[in-house]
Amino acid sequence: MADITVHEVHARLQQAQLVDVREDAEVAQGRIPGTIHIPLGQLPARLSELDRTRPVIAICRSGNRSGRATQFLTQAGYACDNMAGGMLAWQAAGLPTA
Repeated sequence: MADITVHEVHARLQQAQLVDVREDAEVAQGRIPGTIHIPLGQLPARLSELDRTRPVIAICRSGNRSGRATQFLTQAGYACDNMAGGMLAWQAAGLPTA
């Protein structure tokens, strides 16, 4: 469990599962292509949607909620990292969104 930069996330897009824990309205404003959208409050009930054999990177707007998601997923047995700075940092870096 670690905080990783948006550039590290971009380099790991093919290997990791990206889980966006923002709310629907936030995701509608832009998301990283290929992410799995599971709002933070729904995460415990929707764990079965994630592959335990692949690493997970949690994403939110600023890195706060995804930090909580990372803690939860790590305790649940997933290898999970947090994208530091969230979508604000991703967009500031000019990385692609859908």
